[in-house]
Amino acid sequence: MSFMKGDLLTRTRKLVKGLAMAEPVWLKAMEQAPPANFPRAESKVKPISLPEDVYIKKFYKKHPDSKYEDAFKFCDFDPPPARVFGCRVLDLKEQGVTEEEAMAMADMEYRLEKKGKKKAYGRLRQIARLQGKKPPPNPYPSAIKEIQAEERKLVRDRFFNPDVLKIVEKLKEERAAEMQDRTRGGRGAW
Repeated sequence: MSFMKGDLLTRTRKLVKGLAMAEPVWLKAMEQAPPANFPRAESKVKPISLPEDVYIKKFYKKHPDSKYEDAFKFCDFDPPPARVFGCRVLDLKEQGVTEEEAMAMADMEYRLEKKGKKKAYGRLRQIARLQGKKPPPNPYPSAIKEIQAEERKLVRDRFFNPDVLKIVEKLKEERAAEMQDRTRGGRGAW
């Protein structure tokens, strides 16, 4: 029915009139109360852009490693550093600072914040070592390390999970039987 124009109701009417299909039970009810027709968009949907998007792109050009280190978390209330950078530049521009100076100030604030976080974590590790305790996990790990930590559980699981071990044994047996069939078949053919 994809070659026919119209909605489901008009398509079904055409098929019933042309005797291509029997009249369905729901057709009369649908003719009495047809579904709502929603207007279609006449042009393509325009992409949504925010005023700070220009500065976010400039931020990622200047700090390409930030895409991987400062991962965007959907459940987090804090916006990603790039968005903070863009909003800060806009705030500074509203206060009368030139664009170049605003970007330089926002960049300096970003670097100081990042440096402060690293310094604070280093101090926490140092205190833990002095107390003889295990150092706390890094509160600012890179996105790649977070993903690897999640996958590490699954990688270890394949060596110790009994269900996975049964599957592996079954595959080994099948492979061994396949190899025996090949060797038997190969001798008879020559």
